[in-house]
Amino acid sequence: MATLSNYTAPPSFFRRKTAGFHLNRRPFEKTHLQLLFSNTQEFWWPMGYSPLRRRSSYCCSSATVNENKKKIGNGAAAAAAQSEIPVRIVALVGEGSVSPLKSTPWHDVMIHTAEKLKWVDEEFEMVVFTDNVCRANDESHETVVQLQEALRQANILMLVAVTNQESIKWIQMNSQGVPNIICFDSSPTLTNKLGGSLIQTTTIRSIFSKLPLPQSKKIKESEDVVTSVYEAWERHNSDDIRFCLLVIINAYIRPVSILKNLRAKGFSTLNCMVTNCGPQILNCLLDANCRKALQCLNKCSPVDQVCNYQCIVSYESPQLEEFSLCVLQKHNCLELDAKIPDKPVVTPMEKFRGDDLDHDLAEDLFVGWLGRLDWSWRVVAGQNPAYDQFPCQYQLFYRGRAKGSFWYEPVFQVRMLDGKLVWRRRRYRVKRGKTPGTFYFSVLDNGVVSNEFWTIVDVSNDLSWGLFHYHGAARVAGQSYTGAVLVSPNGVYPDQSQRGRLVSALDRCSIKEWELFNVDNCSCKDPPLGLPEGSSLHRKIKIEDFEDSSAGKNV
Repeated sequence: MATLSNYTAPPSFFRRKTAGFHLNRRPFEKTHLQLLFSNTQEFWWPMGYSPLRRRSSYCCSSATVNENKKKIGNGAAAAAAQSEIPVRIVALVGEGSVSPLKSTPWHDVMIHTAEKLKWVDEEFEMVVFTDNVCRANDESHETVVQLQEALRQANILMLVAVTNQESIKWIQMNSQGVPNIICFDSSPTLTNKLGGSLIQTTTIRSIFSKLPLPQSKKIKESEDVVTSVYEAWERHNSDDIRFCLLVIINAYIRPVSILKNLRAKGFSTLNCMVTNCGPQILNCLLDANCRKALQCLNKCSPVDQVCNYQCIVSYESPQLEEFSLCVLQKHNCLELDAKIPDKPVVTPMEKFRGDDLDHDLAEDLFVGWLGRLDWSWRVVAGQNPAYDQFPCQYQLFYRGRAKGSFWYEPVFQVRMLDGKLVWRRRRYRVKRGKTPGTFYFSVLDNGVVSNEFWTIVDVSNDLSWGLFHYHGAARVAGQSYTGAVLVSPNGVYPDQSQRGRLVSALDRCSIKEWELFNVDNCSCKDPPLGLPEGSSLHRKIKIEDFEDSSAGKNV
C-alpha cells in the first residue's frame, strides 16, 4: 500500500545549488537531386544505425529556461559551465496506478527512469512521489514539505496517471512556479506549460490552435518537441520514457550530451556530399528502394532510433549501402561523433560449472548449441526497442578459418513497412576483451560501421538460457545505444525455477524484467542459416553431453 513515504530522492536534490534531407516528389523534373532546407543554417540526416504503440490520452508541455538566469559567456567554456547546471525533475504519479509495461506500477517505472537518467548525466536528478502526498491532512508532514521544496526547485514536473480531484487542486496551487510541466494519462483539467505559456488542451492535435506564440518559427520548434515526445511516449517502453525527458531538457533547459550530435551545418554538409558522393547520390535516387529509404527516414525524428532502423531494414539495398558508406562512413559529411556508453557498468560471469571462465570457454558459451542444432542460440527477449524486438532471431557464433578469428552472424526477420516479412543477416567480427567474457564486436551495417562491447552476464549450467549485454555506437551516425538479449536453444522463456538467477543477472545489467520485449518466435520458416566453409566450433565444451531437455522440443 502506498504511503506518504513513497518517494525517492537523492540527498543532493534538496541542496541549493530542421531541417531535413528531402527528395523532390518529382526528382527528375529539373535536377536529379534537390536539397531543401527549412532552415539554411542546419541540416540533419536521421540515420538509425545503432541502438532508440499504443495510443494513450496525452498532454505535454514545457517551457524555456528562466531568462533571468545569468549568462556565462560564449564558446566552449560557456558550454562546459552550462553542462554542470543541475536539472531537477519531480515525477508525481497516481497512487496505485499501473503502467502498460507488463502491469508494473508507475511508481516503480519512474524510480527506474530516475536511475537511468543518471547514466546520461550525473546532474540530472529526479525525485518520485505518489499523489497521496497531495492529500495529506497535515501540511507540515515531512514528506509534504519535501515535495513542496522539490517543486520550488524543479525545472520539470512530470505528472503520470494523476486523476484524483483533490490531488489536482493541490498540484495547481503548488506548481505555479515550475517552468516546465508535462502530463501523461492524467486529468485534462491539469494545466500544462509550453514555451512559458499556459495551454488548456485535451489532445495533442488541439495544442497549437490555442498556443499563444506569435512567431511561426517558435511554433514549429514547439511542434517538433511535442511530436518527438508524443511519439516516444506512446511506445511505452523504459528507454522512450527517459527520452521524453531528455528531449525537453535539451530543448528548454540545457544541451543533452547524447542528443548534441544530431544536427550538422547545412552548407558544409551539402558541399561535402556533392563534392565527394555525387555518383552515389544519383544511384540512390535512381533506385526505388533507396529512394523509399530516404523518404522514410525523412519522416523520422533524427533521435528516434526505432523509426530510423525500421526504415533502413525495410528498404536496404546496395545503393543505400553505397550512399551511406560515402556520405557518412568515408567522408562524415554530417560531422557527427558518438562514443560507446560506459554506463551501466556490467561485469561478466566468472565461473561456468565450477570452472574459471577463460577466453576459450567464454567463446564456447557464445557458440552454444551450434553443432547440436543449426544455430547457437535463439533470442527469447531483448531490452532495446530498436534492435532487440525483431521476430525469429537466430544467433550464429563460430570460429573462423584464420587463427584466432571469431564471428557472429545474427539472422532475423523484419516486418517491412508494407507488412511483408523478409529475412536479414549481418556479419560481425568479434575480438576478445581484456577480461574473459567480454568482447569487442564490429559490423558494417548498410554502409555504416557500428562498434559494440558485449558481456556474457550469465549462462545456466545446462545451457538452457543465457543473458548477453551490449553497449554500442555508430560513430559517424551520431548514435549510441545499450541493450541486452535473453537467449535459449528453442526461443522459449526460462522456466520458473530459473527466475531467481535470471532476475539477479538482469539486476547486474540495471535492467528490470518488465523492460524486456518478448520476441515473436511463432512463424520462423526456412531461416537462411549455414556457416562458411572451414568454420570450427567448441574447444572445451562437449555439446553432445548436454541433456536433450535443455534444447527443448520446439526447435
